[in-house]
Amino acid sequence: MSISKRVKNFLDQNDVKYASIIHSKAYTAQEVASSSHISGRELAKTVVLKDKNDKFALAVLPAVDKVDLEVFNKKSELEDVELASESDFRDLFPDSRTGAMAPFGNLYDIPTYISKSLENSHMISFNAGDHQELIRMRYQRYKELVKPKVLDFSLK
Repeated sequence: MSISKRVKNFLDQNDVKYASIIHSKAYTAQEVASSSHISGRELAKTVVLKDKNDKFALAVLPAVDKVDLEVFNKKSELEDVELASESDFRDLFPDSRTGAMAPFGNLYDIPTYISKSLENSHMISFNAGDHQELIRMRYQRYKELVKPKVLDFSLK
């Protein structure tokens, strides 16, 4: 498996200029950053959250940060959000390896929230379906296509 077909088709249909970066197999965001020689502040990780009504959301933030669940709960419209387990979300992304989902909730009918700390980024890099390939593209273009809600919810 490589880049999610759904993500690749979406980017290609929208004439997005992006680079595909191959790296050695890595499972954590920090390992991905290291093996692809990208700063942990520039690599965005996708965290799946679930609320008390079993509604899912994607939180997109720098690889070196963590989701502040208390702040996220206050600022989002979801209720009692917690980290979703892999078994909770495995079937939501059938074209991606577990833990390597792209930050495109719009392609899966899942709301996407992006950390305000990424707002000043020129480029964004992220997993796009597997543990050995990243996509790197302009942040503004990503924002135009995904329309994530920008919130300040990252802990450094």
